[in-house]
Formats: sequence, C-alpha cells, structure tokens
Amino acid sequence: MAVVLLRSLLQAIQEASSAEASLRIRQHAREALLNKVATLGPVWLTRQQSGAIATQAVEHIDALDGYFARFYPQMRIVVALPLLIFCVVGWLDYLVAIFLLLSAPLIPLFMALVGMGAERLNRDQFIAVSRLSAHFVDRVRGMTTLQLFGRTQSAQRDVWYATDDYRRLSMRTLRLAFLSSAVLEFFASVAIAVVAMYVGFGLLGYIDYGPSSSLTLFTGLAVLLLAPEFFQPLRTLSQHYHDRATALGAAESIVTILNERSLVPSAASVPRSENTVIELRGAGVGYEGRATVLSDLNATIRRGDVVVITGESGSGKSSILALMAGFMMPSSGECRYRHSGQVAWLDQTPCIIQGSLADNLRLAAPEADPASMMRALQRAGLGELLSQLPNGLESLVGERGVGLSGGQAQRLTLARVYLSEAQLVLLDEPTASLDATTEKVVIQALLNWAEEGRTLVIATHHPAVVAVANRHFTCEAGQLIEATV
Repeated sequence: MAVVLLRSLLQAIQEASSAEASLRIRQHAREALLNKVATLGPVWLTRQQSGAIATQAVEHIDALDGYFARFYPQMRIVVALPLLIFCVVGWLDYLVAIFLLLSAPLIPLFMALVGMGAERLNRDQFIAVSRLSAHFVDRVRGMTTLQLFGRTQSAQRDVWYATDDYRRLSMRTLRLAFLSSAVLEFFASVAIAVVAMYVGFGLLGYIDYGPSSSLTLFTGLAVLLLAPEFFQPLRTLSQHYHDRATALGAAESIVTILNERSLVPSAASVPRSENTVIELRGAGVGYEGRATVLSDLNATIRRGDVVVITGESGSGKSSILALMAGFMMPSSGECRYRHSGQVAWLDQTPCIIQGSLADNLRLAAPEADPASMMRALQRAGLGELLSQLPNGLESLVGERGVGLSGGQAQRLTLARVYLSEAQLVLLDEPTASLDATTEKVVIQALLNWAEEGRTLVIATHHPAVVAVANRHFTCEAGQLIEATV
C-alpha cells in the first residue's frame, strides 16, 4: 500500500512539474515569436497572411505542450524505470530478464520507423491548417467584394476544398498514430505471454534449464507482476509519441520565422549635421529573390522640409519611404537617421483597429487625455461626426474602419498624427481614392504640419500635394533625382 501511495504521489508531482515547465516554455516561445515578427518589420508583414501568422502564434505554439508536458518527461522515465525493473527481475530470474531484454529494443525501433512518417504527416497537417486559416480570413475580409461580383459560391467551394484537405490529412495522421500503438502492444503482449508460459511450465516442472528448476511461486508471481510494469513506461511513451510528431511538425514553421533575416536595421548611423533628419548615401533597395529595385540613392532631408516624391506606379516610391522610416535596411550604401523611431506613417490603407475612437487615437499617444483627443479629431475634420455619436470618443469602430467611410477612416489617421509628437511624417499617396472634401482636409493637414515645423516626405501624384512642397524628387529608372521647385 505504501508503494502504491508513493507511486501516485510521485506521478502527481511529475505531472504538475511537467505542466508548469511546458507552460513556461510555450510562453517564452510565443514571446520570442512575437518579438521576432515585430523586429522583421512592416515590409515583411505585408508579404504574409495574417491568418497564418495568428495560427502559428496560437495553435502551433500550443502544439508544443504535448512534447514538453508528456513526451519529454516520459523519455527520462523510460530510461530509468525499466532499467530498475530489469535489475530486480534479473536478480529474481535471469532467464526472464533475458526475455525482456530481447523484446525491449524492438519496440522503440519499430516506433521510430512508424514515427518518421508521422512527423512528415504532422508537418503537412500544420501547413494545411495555416493555409486554411489564411484562406478563411481572406474570404471573410473580402466578403463584400465577393458579394458584389457574385463570387460567394466560388469562395465557399474554395474553403470547402481546403477544409476537406485538412480533414483527410488529419485522418491519415491519426491512422499512423494508431498503428504505432498497435506495434508496441503486439511486442509487449508477446513478451509478457512468453514470460507467463515460462513461469507456468517452470512451476509444473516441464522446464529444468537454468534457474527454472528452483522457481518458486513467489518468484514466478513477482516476475509476472513486474513484466507488465517493465513495458508500461514504453506504452505511455507510445501514447505520447504522436505528441512528439505533432510538436516537430509545428516547430518547423515557428523556427522558419525565427530564422528569417530581419529587414529592420538594429542600429543606424546618425547624420553629421544636427539639422539633417535623413541622409541617403548611395543607398540601394532590394528584396530577397529579386533584382535590386533602387540603387545609388542620394538625398539629404533637413528639419522642416516638405518633400514630395513623384514617379510612375511601381517605380519604388513606397520602398524609399519604408527605407526612410527604418522599416528596412539598404541593400547597399547607407541610410542615416536622426528621428529615433519617432515617425508618423500614413499609407493608402488606413490602419484602424477594432475598438473605440479613443483606442485608435491612443496608438499614437497612449497618455493622451480626452480633451487633446477631441481637439485632434476636430482639426482632422471629424468634429461634426463626433458630435453626432452618442458615446463620443468611446464610440466603437470595426477592424479596418468598419462603420466609417473611407474619408472618415483617413481623417482618423490624420487625427493620430495631430496627436502624436512625431517630427517626421511619411505619407504614401495620402489623397488616393478620396473625395474632394477629404482631399482638402488632407492638404490642409499637410500645411498645418509644415507650419508646426514637422518634416514631411510624401509620395504622391496629386498636383495640389506637389504644390505644398518646397522640395521635389522624381523616381526614374531606379534613381532618385531632385527637381527644381
């Protein structure tokens, strides 16, 4: 009874310790993954699918739990406990110990052979679930567009096919997991049966080889009870072997992100002149797997400059802004900064999160008080809208500006810039797809920021925006050429 109670106590302690260790490891892994995604920068994120990233940060990290909470501790138990039982059985009857010794290596050998296929299937399964998540999120976000063009049935079929692929992969993985358990049970049952036959025939006197002639009821009963316990750790390991394959399949996609080369510079040189905000010296821009987009960029942006960059679509204007913001490193040359990361960025698609108006404004100024947020909204032309909302600053908006018109969403981003203390403002086509009224609000905001002494760099085609600038660059044939204003 004391042995049974001690065993239960030790097992409970082992399970609690393993669960705590697994939780800490997963927290550390998730923190490392999110930190890596942050350091990879916005340019890298634009090439990823948000559904796949979310799946890796949640489901793939949680898939590591089975390995660290169950399989890894059991690996240590498998080494210690069967060895202890083997020594006791060998002391009682060395023939039984030989039977156990001959059968034990076959179990991990065949489990490893089966597990090789399980690992590959689990890897394919996690790729499928990431693809399914990204597929589903993209279709949900584009539901309005799909309805307008009558493509909802086609999108529904695409999601169904992706779901069916995931289902078939899951069934194949489970089939292989059951096969590994069957292999272990077969060899364990055969070994225990051989021990039982030996004990039975030995007690009846049909075997007189070795220690069988002196076999007693106590010895026979003891080895019969210990034989299943010899294989029990291996049985438990077999049950958790699927956790190992699942964790390895999930870890591969996580490690792939962790090994990505960051596009964001870890440290940047400072321009020599105190009045210079950005200095490009022979800088080039290139992307992995592609030829150099821009080369030999030379420009000096001083405090208070209002700079416009014009050029044909695809000429590299957005890449230059990303380089100036510190979102990516130059592939050649150097880019010197003096903005210390205090940059306001506005692109063609306003970044609106799900939450209140105040939540969205606090992205730019976390400590802002309601009065300053109200002033920023009024300066951005949202004062009338704010007066019509019953909850004022606590009025809710959806992700990507659901509940707001395109012009109102753009004005909300303008209010963020008014609220922020960023002295460098980078704008990528700020008037694209806007109505005439909102265009005037944007242009007035540019004038206001220029009067405040902020440095503006604007990529645009709009003549009215070009007229605001005191410096004008054109992007042609991969070069940045300053024109006379």
